Amino acid sequence: MADLHRALVTGATRGIGRAVAETIAGRGYEVIVNYAHDETAARETVEAIHRDGWKAVPIKGDVTDADAVAHLFDDLLGDGPIDLLINNVGDFLFKPFLDTTPDEWAHVLRSNLTSAVLCCRAILPAMRSRGSGAIINIASMNAEILRAKPNTLPYAVANAGLVLLTKTLAATEGPFGIRVNAICPGFVETGDYPPADVARTIPLRRLGRASEIAGAVAFLASDEASYVTGAILNAHGGAFL
Repeated sequence: MADLHRALVTGATRGIGRAVAETIAGRGYEVIVNYAHDETAARETVEAIHRDGWKAVPIKGDVTDADAVAHLFDDLLGDGPIDLLINNVGDFLFKPFLDTTPDEWAHVLRSNLTSAVLCCRAILPAMRSRGSGAIINIASMNAEILRAKPNTLPYAVANAGLVLLTKTLAATEGPFGIRVNAICPGFVETGDYPPADVARTIPLRRLGRASEIAGAVAFLASDEASYVTGAILNAHGGAFL
């Protein structure tokens, strides 16, 4: 990773986000651990990285809010370039369409899609001027080929949009030396979700681990993936093939 040394991970306080932050710190990045509310969890993530001898700093900022994103990136880019952006924020909602309120719909789209749009818009001018950079979006499994989703429609719409954002930016930013890819995780162990019996429906017969998603992210960020852009990588154990 000769040209990549500073990374921002949004929503890096728990689950996949924390695993990604810890993994890429171990690959030589100074990691900026973003959080919106839970400062304690952010500091725990940073301390875990420090214990392993790597570099990390916490930074507060609601990446679903345009003004907050503008301030966040003004501060961060004032301290130097950000070579890698990992858009990981994304709240889930399981609810029938007609029971979903307009506010819930807007929140899910803002969390999963608008947050990535705002962060990409904020960082791309600086990446363009340097002629390098990488962006990795964390979407959801099979977001590129989604079927009807009666109980998770806003989440599915947002993640399908995230896939299209990934492909579009890969096309427009490639000439500037910027790579844009997406990871689509499947059912990952995160406390009490998902139910254990879901594993029976997965060809690999088990749930995923956050560390496995982080490993896929680390690959896409690495020099080994220097010719990979516009990729939508499913990491779901073969679920819903």
